[in-house]
Amino acid sequence: MKKFMEKLSKAGISSLNQGKKDDEYLLRQVDALFEMLSDLYGADKIVLKATKLEILPYMRSERLEERVLALQALVLGRTESQEVPSKKEIPALLAQVEEEMATIVARRSIEEKLEKLVVEKMQERHEEYLREIKLQVLKENSGPETAQTFKRLALLEKMEHIGLTRSAMEVLRPQKLEEIVGQERAIRALLSKLASPYPQHIICYGPPGVGKTTAARLAFTAAKERKIVPFTEKAPFVEIDGTTLRWDPREVTNPLLGSVHDPIYQGARKDLADTGIPEPKLGLVTDAHGGILFIDEIGEMDSMLLNKLLKVLEDKRVFFDSAYYDPSDTNIPQWIKKIFETGAPADFILVGATTRDPSEINPALRSRCAEIFFEPLTPTDIQEIIYNAGEKLGVTMDPVVPERIAEYTIEGRKAVNLLADTYSLTLYQKESGEDSSSIHIAEEDLLEVLRTARLSPYVIQRGEAKSERGRVFGLGVTGFVGSLIELEAVAFPVENEKGSIRFNDTAGSMAKDSVFNASSVFRHLTGKELDDHDLHVNVIGGANIDGPSAGLAIFLALYSAVEEVPLWQDVAVTGEISLRGKLKAVGGIFEKIYGARQAGIRRVIIPKENSKDIPSGLKGIEIVAVDTIEEALELIVDRKKVQEAAAS
Repeated sequence: MKKFMEKLSKAGISSLNQGKKDDEYLLRQVDALFEMLSDLYGADKIVLKATKLEILPYMRSERLEERVLALQALVLGRTESQEVPSKKEIPALLAQVEEEMATIVARRSIEEKLEKLVVEKMQERHEEYLREIKLQVLKENSGPETAQTFKRLALLEKMEHIGLTRSAMEVLRPQKLEEIVGQERAIRALLSKLASPYPQHIICYGPPGVGKTTAARLAFTAAKERKIVPFTEKAPFVEIDGTTLRWDPREVTNPLLGSVHDPIYQGARKDLADTGIPEPKLGLVTDAHGGILFIDEIGEMDSMLLNKLLKVLEDKRVFFDSAYYDPSDTNIPQWIKKIFETGAPADFILVGATTRDPSEINPALRSRCAEIFFEPLTPTDIQEIIYNAGEKLGVTMDPVVPERIAEYTIEGRKAVNLLADTYSLTLYQKESGEDSSSIHIAEEDLLEVLRTARLSPYVIQRGEAKSERGRVFGLGVTGFVGSLIELEAVAFPVENEKGSIRFNDTAGSMAKDSVFNASSVFRHLTGKELDDHDLHVNVIGGANIDGPSAGLAIFLALYSAVEEVPLWQDVAVTGEISLRGKLKAVGGIFEKIYGARQAGIRRVIIPKENSKDIPSGLKGIEIVAVDTIEEALELIVDRKKVQEAAAS
């Protein structure tokens, strides 16, 4: 509008001068208005419109009236009855045209401002929309990653490329069942129970370091090769330690059986927590589905958790529950709904290992499992393990090294550790630059390792091929390992039948009862009274004899001391004695025999009632089952010395 008025002013024309009748003034006014139209619409559009309205000749005419008619038609529109105005009508018509053009200019100005604002707003919205799209693309492509997380990932990947060589235990661990020494019977039993169309749950008993875990793993691998077994080639072997299993009685967490993270639980997934959906967390029993769940030290498990595990063994499924689960909620994913309605699959074979005595294991668990006993390793077994480990390490050694290691341990794992420690010491002592591939392990290096570790020989008492009076070896059991119990007795003659019997208080009340039983049997057998002697019976080492199995050993020590007959020192005995001189069955025969063999005992005397407990295939030791004390005396008394003493 302002621009329009400025152009009128430049032309020297004003609407206030309408009273002037000068043609020149009117002509200038008309020219100015045409110029304004040309600026508003453009000359081309004005010509096109004039042609359409059939007024182009009037617009180009030199007559003022005709040009006013053309201007009126262009601005106000033309009608069919419209005629060329007279000079008197021209000022009024021009005033109408000016007013209409002012309205058009004002409207055009407002429209331009609005269009400008619209364009600016559209540009702002467009840029904002582009930013949102870019952020969404970045979020989808990068996820939760930031510069800091990428830096930590790069550090972890760098660490992956740095690694030490395998540990000695990894190198020396048996890779085949044939490499497990001294457990032929246990491995055969293990394979027979796994390599079957109907595999059984198993508990493996035995001392530590004899290969229970390794045997279970290798036996499972061997069993999968047979076509008759239900295990697939990819069946899992899930291994856990019963001592480290922790769980929450509220079922907030249970790595063994699984648990449910409710929406209010801080570990719940955000997308599920926002919609109030509980999230099941499957446990190791489901990971072991279709394979083996091996629990080492199963005897150390929490009793309540163990009972829950037994329920899973029965159902072959794990069932979950949550107060937040609503089966009618359509937002619940199908996999969560299936777990809550039918449970998670957990069909596996349980293999447990323990160093505890069977009596300490849950009876309900024992009733569901086959039981396999791994045998204590003998010195010969330990030596074979050391020879095999030496070959894997590529070393030579003094012939006495395996024998020496066998004196200090009955555990295969400990024996291998001692060899590895000696290997490291020998390698360290080699001169700089010397070839490390030729290592010879000397006895001196082993002794230094033994001294550094403060180890003492495992077997202190050993049998000897000689005879002594008042000294005899009994047999005891600690855990799964048998050992020698050294008993000695001395007898001093007294007068007036005022003799007494002294015995270790630390040996226990049952051992004292065995002393009194022995004195009665002695009187029954010889017809003599022990009241004629002061007797002192001693258990060397102060061992607590928890049971009646030392009865025969105590009697023999008393008999030898009073009658002055020598007893063989490479013979060990075990058995309860009755007042009639009979030998009664005792427990732990298997372990006692192995303990005696490890101590160098030549012969073991046991009750005849224990004949069925004698291991098959024994080598290097003689087992004799007797029924009476007289039979035992014939086998342990050095008759040659008795005859020599009688002859002199």
